[in-house]
This record gives sequence, C-alpha cells and structure tokens, in this order.
Amino acid sequence: MELNGRPMKVIFVVDDSAVNLIKAKQALEGNYEVFTMLSAAKMFTLLERIMPDLILLDIEMPEIDGFVALQKLKENELTARIPVIFLTAFSDEAREYHGLELGAVDFIAKPFSAPIMLRRIAYQLEVNELIKKRTERIEQLQNNIVFVLADMVENRDKVTSGHVERTSEYIKILIEGMQQYGLYMEEMNGWNKDMLVFSARLHDIGKISVSDLILNKPAKLTEEEFEIMKTHSQEGERIIQQIIARTGEGMFLRHAKFFAGYHHEHWDGKGYHRGLKGLDIPLQGRIMAIADVYDAITSERPYKKAFTHEEAVDIIKKESGQQFDPKIVEIFLAIQDTFNAVNIAR
Repeated sequence: MELNGRPMKVIFVVDDSAVNLIKAKQALEGNYEVFTMLSAAKMFTLLERIMPDLILLDIEMPEIDGFVALQKLKENELTARIPVIFLTAFSDEAREYHGLELGAVDFIAKPFSAPIMLRRIAYQLEVNELIKKRTERIEQLQNNIVFVLADMVENRDKVTSGHVERTSEYIKILIEGMQQYGLYMEEMNGWNKDMLVFSARLHDIGKISVSDLILNKPAKLTEEEFEIMKTHSQEGERIIQQIIARTGEGMFLRHAKFFAGYHHEHWDGKGYHRGLKGLDIPLQGRIMAIADVYDAITSERPYKKAFTHEEAVDIIKKESGQQFDPKIVEIFLAIQDTFNAVNIAR
C-alpha cells in the first residue's frame, strides 16, 4: 500500500481487547498499513512474514505480557531495532521506568486520544528514520573496515589467495542449508544471515600476528612453526574482543569473535585453542570448521596439490563426529553440489 506515492509504514497493534484494537485501527487507517493482534504470540507468528516499522504493544496481557514480549523482540537481531510504544491503562512511574529500561520508546495511556497517538507515532517514526540512516552509515564504515582488515590478512598470506571470499560463500550456503532442513533453528533464531556471513570474513584476523616467514613458507610447516600458526585463533579472538571493549559493538563483532576463536575446535575435543568438545563449541565455530577445511582441501598449497571436490567430500564425511559436527556434515552432504559450484567457479 502507498501514501502520496510512497509505501505506507506498517504498524502492529497488539492488545487483548478487541475494542481497543478496533479503535486503534480506526485512528491509524489511512495513514498507515495496520495489523491488529489479540496476543503477543500472534505477533511473533506474524513477524515471521512481516516486519513492521513500529509496534503498539499492550502491557497487561495474559500468557505473554508486554514486558516479556519486548524482551523477546530485543533478543532477536531481526526485531531488536523495531520501535515499541507501550499501551497501558495504568499510570505507574516504576512500570514506566522498567519499560523504558527494556527499550520501549514511549508510552500511550488508555483510553487513548487518536490525535495524540498519531502525533507520537509520527514522531517516533521520524526519529527511527534518522537512526536508520545513521546506522546505515556506521554499517557502511564497518563493512569497509572489515574489507580492509580481511584484505590485510589475505595480502600477507600469499598461500591462501581468495580464501576469505570462498569461505564466506560456503558459510552462506551452509546456513541456508541448515535453515532449509531445520537444523539448530532455535540456536539460529534471530540471526541476521547477511551480518553473520560478513562477520565470517574476520575468522583469520589473528594471522596478523603470525610471521610472514611462517605464513608464506613454501613448504610444510615444522611442528614448532605449526604451534605458532595455531595461535592465530586465540589472537583473532583477542583482537576482536579488544575492538568490542573499545566500541561496545554488538552482534556483528560477537559473531566475528566466535568465528575467529573457535573455527579450529574439533567435535571430539582434539582441536585448538581451547580443546572444546561437541555442543560446547559455539555454532559459528562448528559451521566455519567445515567451510574452512573444505576450502583448504580443494586449494593448492606449496606442499600439496588441490584435492578434487569428491575427495574433499570423502575426507569431511570420514571426519564426521571427530573433527566436525555430524549433524552439520549431514547438511553439507545434502548440499555438496552447491559447494562444488563455488569451487569450480574459482
């Protein structure tokens, strides 16, 4: 739907009173595309298909009240930035403070005045638009920094040219496959796939601290050199944690930290640098482990030839339950042709 040639903003109204929903819809229709729901549960179901520009949320509701619903919205990367205005029949300073603390942007008292409701919604949408533009500029800067950092690592490591681009593509393919087959959906609930794939570009950032003589050695590493090379996962985690400490950046860098710090952990506990086992390894690390190894196997190195896709599949299959999460290996085997398409196109 359009208003003055522009798409209408979408408003969700969530209230357990049908009368309040009718009044709100009558007040807002014509200015916004309005969806009304009698419960927070129905709101979360609709959010799987439609992302609103703003939510009007009743506090006093059975089963899932407004406070709990707002917490759930904030925990999900996809819904965390949607502005929420609470609807309430109670004027209580403590409750209002609690709502603002949880992330509500405003309160509207019930029974509400239509003109006041319209003005407050318009104001919050204007503010949110400004925040969106600022966020987009920050994200563009962040993206440019990530490209520079990833390029710095790859330009130093002449042996693994193109590794960052290919592993990013493999990560995307694996996540889409996991979503298709419903694997680890609860753990991935709320993940922003594009953000996740982009943050994976930093998984080898710790190689900045490894000597060029080791990174570009035209032969297999000695045991001592390999021990130094292994420190890149720990160093990568440390570097990203320092950035988090200085900037307060949220999910993007947290994903990057897990990719960097855990992509060499093994399902059987024999990996590095922590020696974690099974589900104790963050999911990002378990996903990256397969993407990283597949690319290493199918790439030429000074000390080895590039293995074929079929050979790589066979190796990963044999390492299921040892180096790799067996459930993710099953997904990899089901979608291996897509991996091969990226491998052939290199």
